[in-house]
Amino acid sequence: MRPRHPPIPRIWLMTDPRMGEALWAALERLPRGAGVVVRHYGIEDRDTLIRKVAKVARRRGLILVVAGGRGRAHVHNGRRSWRDGLLTASAHGRREAVSAVRRGADAVFLSPVFATRSHPGGRALGRVKFGLISRGLDAPVIALGGMDARRARSLPRSAYGWAGIDAWL
Repeated sequence: MRPRHPPIPRIWLMTDPRMGEALWAALERLPRGAGVVVRHYGIEDRDTLIRKVAKVARRRGLILVVAGGRGRAHVHNGRRSWRDGLLTASAHGRREAVSAVRRGADAVFLSPVFATRSHPGGRALGRVKFGLISRGLDAPVIALGGMDARRARSLPRSAYGWAGIDAWL
C-alpha cells in the first residue's frame, strides 16, 4: 500500500540556481496548491535557501519537495523520509520511469519534452514519445522541459501535469 501524502500538484516550479533573485517572484506567480522542487545543488548555504523557500511555500499554500533532501518531508530523487512524505523522481525514458515507480515514486517528472534553455542541445522527447513513455504508468507523469501552460494543453492525456523553470520567470 502506498503511503498517504498531500494531493500531487498538477503545476510545478523546478528551481534552478540560474534563476537568482527571480526565484522569489516565480514563487509568487504559482497558483495555490502548486508544487516546488528545490534543486539548488552545490550552492553555499543551501539549507538557508530551503528554509526561505519553505516559508514562502507555507504562506502561499504550495507543496515543497527538496531534491536529494534527507530528513525532509517531501523528497525528489531520494528516499522517502517519513511515512506520509511525497516522493517524486525524474526520468528521461520508459525504463527510468518504470524503475522510479517500482522504487515507490508517487509522481514522475519526464523530460525533456521540448527543447530547453537549461539543457541546450539536449534531445527532446516531443509529444508523441512523451505519450508512449507515460502511458500506463502506475504514477502520475509530469511533463518537464520547455514547458508552459500553452504547451501543457497540447500534451497527451497521459500527462498528469507540467513543470517549468522559465515559464515562471
